[in-house]
Amino acid sequence: MTSPPTSVVPALRARMLRNPALAPQQPYGARREAILSRAALASAHAAITAWPGYAPTPLHGLPALARQLGVARIDYKDEGGRFGLGSFKALGGAYAVARQLCRVASHQLGRAVTLSELDDPKVRQVSASVTVTCATDGNHGRSVAWGAKMFGCQCVIFVHATVSAGRADAIARYGAQVVRTEGNYDDSVRQAAQQAQANGWHVISDTSYPGYTEVPRDVMQGYQCMVEEASGQWAQWPTHVFIQAGVGGFAAAVCAWFWERARQAGRHRPTFVVVEPDKADCLYRSAQAQRLTPVTGALDTLMAGLACGEVSLLAWEILQQGADAFVTVDDAAAVAVMRLLASPLPGDPAIVAGESATAGLAAAIAIAQDAAQRAQLGIAPDSRLFFIGSERDTDPTLYAQLVPAQATDATAEVHHAAH
Repeated sequence: MTSPPTSVVPALRARMLRNPALAPQQPYGARREAILSRAALASAHAAITAWPGYAPTPLHGLPALARQLGVARIDYKDEGGRFGLGSFKALGGAYAVARQLCRVASHQLGRAVTLSELDDPKVRQVSASVTVTCATDGNHGRSVAWGAKMFGCQCVIFVHATVSAGRADAIARYGAQVVRTEGNYDDSVRQAAQQAQANGWHVISDTSYPGYTEVPRDVMQGYQCMVEEASGQWAQWPTHVFIQAGVGGFAAAVCAWFWERARQAGRHRPTFVVVEPDKADCLYRSAQAQRLTPVTGALDTLMAGLACGEVSLLAWEILQQGADAFVTVDDAAAVAVMRLLASPLPGDPAIVAGESATAGLAAAIAIAQDAAQRAQLGIAPDSRLFFIGSERDTDPTLYAQLVPAQATDATAEVHHAAH
């Protein structure tokens, strides 16, 4: 592959709030273990690693960028190749579909049905009568549709007004019925719930709220498989973790993994930073107000997978005290880092990262460049920063518009391998 043109680290800015409710010495505790636990992860990990096409996603070191930011290590786990779906969401939605089908089959067959029985003819017959549904910005719906196809049930996916045609088409290719709605993501969530109640469908949402927590918990448990993989890939335990957030389920799953493991392993918890688009900052506002605070309106951000206005209840249970800081970045910062990864510093690998994948790294670059913010988070020459690149170019047309042609050419081989 031809070496990409030499890039430079962009000058970025971020808005940061130190968490006023942070409780660093508080144990993970039974209340949070009821949401996410090591034992439940073992079950999820066993099921997911047995699915056809499973393979760990790579953990890339970015040594040249680390030197530019004045830190010891940057590790970037690239979820772009996950099950061929293009994002980490493949782990959560499909796993939640499997768990829900087990619950339905257990009820109808009058016995406990396990995940390993989903290919049993009697269980498949039950599954064929089930319809699952959800609202999506793109990636979660693709995972739910893929899971429905894999396990033999019906699927209806709701996409809101600004979801691109490319993302909607990608969902439909798995056999799902795609319904376009008016309004923003949260409006589509409500419509999916209403239609599910009217038609007897099963909602597979990554957003939890009072009375609806079991399925989102399954989604989050699937997400933890990423960190479980990474723990066998990194050379050293991270000192800082930057994770992007929409409703917060992804961020909470990662935060919970480190929070639970740190005490068990006798390690210090990494400094944990939640990153959102500045136009969809419901977690930032909730932390500021110390109560769940929605963001209304169009949520008009390029970071479509993060364009969420309401915090997931289960995520808040973990992040309210588990996150060290809440940070927002703008669309320009996300695009700048997409371009940096596509056309990297000499010595770093070229990476295809979608517009929702780069918020965490954008925030870290901005904070490392700001002396006051850097000091507040304790970023030092021996710091080891960990990121999860949550998606590749899940809308290739948009990606080509955002990333210059020369960078696209430089990453063509990476893109081809991911497909």
